[in-house]
Amino acid sequence: MVLRQAALFDMDRTLIRRDTASLYVRYQRDRGEVSRGYSLRVAWWLFKYTLGVIDAEKVAERALASYRGKEEAWMAERCQGWFRDYVLPHVTDSGRRAVERHRASGDVLVIVTGATRYAAEPLARELGIDHVVCTELEVDPAGRFTGKLSRPMCYGHGKITRTQRLAAEQGFDLGRSCFYSDSITDRPLLEHVHEPIVVNPDARLRRLAKQRGWRIERW
Repeated sequence: MVLRQAALFDMDRTLIRRDTASLYVRYQRDRGEVSRGYSLRVAWWLFKYTLGVIDAEKVAERALASYRGKEEAWMAERCQGWFRDYVLPHVTDSGRRAVERHRASGDVLVIVTGATRYAAEPLARELGIDHVVCTELEVDPAGRFTGKLSRPMCYGHGKITRTQRLAAEQGFDLGRSCFYSDSITDRPLLEHVHEPIVVNPDARLRRLAKQRGWRIERW
């Protein structure tokens, strides 16, 4: 049996021009939920995350501690309004067109992101993408967050692990698929697919793409 191919899309700075984490902090600031100091700490974490010089799982769990005991349904509903008002204006037209090209080709469409599904699923619905591979948060039997991640985090090599699980479920072959991403932290998955496509790349990924002859696009 010949397995299908998939089109995998990173979210932040690829399908969306901005980091959704920073857009979420802006949402919190506008609602008076966090301080300027907290915003600066998140900006510093994001900078180190982008460089790949941070223990991403440790930092994520530190940030998640404040959500312990909150209902998952509360977060899902909250992110609907956040996406509409803060994220939707930053969805790229080029990304929309790329999604439609792959849909017309019959590819399996997947968002693969280090963000949570509460951030990614509104975008998937907007673009008509059926599958999301993301960082999962632990939820207890009562539907409340435990404050911990379900490992591995969807970051670095964790993206390969989580995407391979979906590939096995949906019957597609990463070796026949493409992946669009902006970040050097996605190098493991970019090297794992048939066609890596670099979008709005950071400096290190641009250098690597030029060395490897990977396609570079500006969205």
